[in-house]
Amino acid sequence: MANIESFERLSEQYDAWFEKHREIYMYEVEALKKLMPKFQKGIEIGVGTGRFALPLDIKTGLEPSAKMAAYAKKRGIEVITAEAEAIPLPDESYDLVLMVTTICFVEDVKKSIQEIWRILKPEGDVIVGFIDKDSPLGSLYQKNRQKSHFYKTAHFFSAHEVEKLLESRGFSDCKAVQTLFGKDLDHMRGGVMPGYGEGAFVVIRCKKRTE
Repeated sequence: MANIESFERLSEQYDAWFEKHREIYMYEVEALKKLMPKFQKGIEIGVGTGRFALPLDIKTGLEPSAKMAAYAKKRGIEVITAEAEAIPLPDESYDLVLMVTTICFVEDVKKSIQEIWRILKPEGDVIVGFIDKDSPLGSLYQKNRQKSHFYKTAHFFSAHEVEKLLESRGFSDCKAVQTLFGKDLDHMRGGVMPGYGEGAFVVIRCKKRTE
């Protein structure tokens, strides 16, 4: 995963963001919950400090940054140290894979999606949450990314691009919701709407069909 050094060095600053912007964080959690299916065994890829796995009742996470993982472990998450492009888990071992605000940081997004497909059971679900680069906030993040410790090496995607990446691997029955409506973090409204194209934070859920 790109930019691990910044996450190692600034893990405390990263985790503190969720308290500083708690309302925005909770809007994101609300959107994720709208598309959460019933599941038996879930894992979050790029679990970070556990801020999303915890409220979504996901007990296991994959994380390459040791200092980020330490926060997640304190929150009761079992953490596997690895990158999304090479997940050290058996085929078809989970029925839910979550990836939140991680897709823009992986070095090889196609390989990461291939790995997610591999570890998912047939009829399992993948959920990807991310900042849509075509939204006002996404455009702002891209414009200022060289000033950011975290986003300077990020590669942002549009919602349409993420959906097509998932479908190109064979995922289907995709559904999307969106939240965070406003021009920047200081002018942001919540609420969850179907689809994408207006909200900055988009959640897409697709199913692994093997027929």
